Amino acid sequence: MMGKITFYEEKNFQGRSYECMSDCSDMSSYMSRCQSCRVESGCFMLYERNNYMGQQFFMRRGEYNDMHRMQSMGMMFDNIRSCRMIPFHRGQFRMKIYERENFGGQSNEMMDDCDNIQDRYRMSDCQSCHVMDGHWLMYEQPHYKGRMMYMRPGEYRSFRDMGMSGQSFMSMRRITDMC
Repeated sequence: MMGKITFYEEKNFQGRSYECMSDCSDMSSYMSRCQSCRVESGCFMLYERNNYMGQQFFMRRGEYNDMHRMQSMGMMFDNIRSCRMIPFHRGQFRMKIYERENFGGQSNEMMDDCDNIQDRYRMSDCQSCHVMDGHWLMYEQPHYKGRMMYMRPGEYRSFRDMGMSGQSFMSMRRITDMC
């Protein structure tokens, strides 16, 4: 399934627009700012900086007529510089989380959502992980709150090295919807 998102420079889907159906590492050549967007299909991760860096926000199908008002939904930035389409995953989900960087400390393998690693696994922190299957959202606070990070299959030795200074995660959720 192909995703499609359209960004607009002004609120209420006005002004210059940019239509995107895949990853875009630098939107600055297409538009100077983004004040609204429309996700027609698929799921996307939006980033505050170029090259998929900085704070992130998960978007599913819908209309978002005022990006400044999205702060009430957890978006902690007011401009979008890059976006990544999240492919739909069929099959199992597996991720191993580690208490420390470089896969150190206590570890646990997960196959479903976890709203609080402290309560479930008695882990005080999660600073690295290995995503074996599926696509995940990780949140800095329990109960899927705070800043988030999109994780696709791969090894993540240090969240700090990924531009998330001092970042650790306390809850994790599978991306299971087709949006």
